[in-house]
Amino acid sequence: MDYHLTLNWPEFIERYWQKRPVVLKRGFTDFIDPISPDELAGLAMEDEVDSRLVSHLDGKWQVSHGPFESYDHLGETNWSLLVQAVDHWHQPAAALMRPFRALPDWRIDDLMISFSVPGGGVGPHLDQYDVFIIQGTGRRRWRVGEKVPMKQHCPHPDLLQVDRFEGIIDEELEPGDILYIPPGFPHEGYSLENSLNYSVGFRAPSGKELINGFADYVLQRELGGQRYADPDVPAREHPADILPQEMDRLREMMIGMINQPENFSQWFGEFISQSRHELDVSPPEPPYQPDEIYDALTQGDSLARLGGLRVLRIGDEVFVNGEVLNSPHRPALEAIAAHCVLKADHFGDALEDPSFLAMLAALVNSGYWFFED
Repeated sequence: MDYHLTLNWPEFIERYWQKRPVVLKRGFTDFIDPISPDELAGLAMEDEVDSRLVSHLDGKWQVSHGPFESYDHLGETNWSLLVQAVDHWHQPAAALMRPFRALPDWRIDDLMISFSVPGGGVGPHLDQYDVFIIQGTGRRRWRVGEKVPMKQHCPHPDLLQVDRFEGIIDEELEPGDILYIPPGFPHEGYSLENSLNYSVGFRAPSGKELINGFADYVLQRELGGQRYADPDVPAREHPADILPQEMDRLREMMIGMINQPENFSQWFGEFISQSRHELDVSPPEPPYQPDEIYDALTQGDSLARLGGLRVLRIGDEVFVNGEVLNSPHRPALEAIAAHCVLKADHFGDALEDPSFLAMLAALVNSGYWFFED
């Protein structure tokens, strides 16, 4: 189904985005859950799906990781089931991500869904990324504190909680309400009744991740082979000294590699278009031939993008899950990046080019796009 978000995006970005938390009452009117608790529990039984059970009993926090075989041991209070990247595995749930494309695709990460019984939650904590928390079935109370330095502690190694805090937001969320929390604001939520919550998280790579990723790119392509040279090696008082101008030259060597626009853009497109979670890739059997793709599209069939697939554009280059698409048909590539569902009209004359059809068939046969029923 289509979800329509009632939000003035320019005003929201100016007043709240990465600045202040806010409750958006009835952000989704007449909200309908895209998934049931039983379906969510079934996903958490799958090997490929990242899931956790968090409970708080007798003052002790417990965390267990899926896949789970049974939930019979759980009581009626004080536990939550959390499943990461549900948009990768459940197409109706993936539709919840689309209203947030007013923000850049490359910043959107995944959809985490939690089912909680009364008293269920993960305790007071803070995150280093933006998140929109959508209330589904049930009611949940949320508290958010001011962004101040806070001491973290670990009641369990998998829970990086913070000390108690004064709430600047203390509200009960009902179906369709949305809580936006920028990075660094402590928060906690606990269910008042059986409830579903949908967390649209945003990707915020750290400097360490970026440097590691670029270093891998350099090594894989055997770049950076130029050696340090100093034909004008300066004199120094002591042979053990490394002079400031030598430090500057070494730093310039490293920065010079990053400052090559072609290499940097190619690396970042490959790096940021890769999903951090597994995709539910199901290549068709038998594989499609290019002419079959052509016939299906021209007869009115639609190609739907796999949930969680990252399709991003830098300049004229379009990247899909870590790979660049090579084609001179720029409008068709732009359509591939812009639309989650593709029809023949989106491709225009590109469908008459055998090389483009071959590329499109390869994407479909990789399981990245599929024909809608």
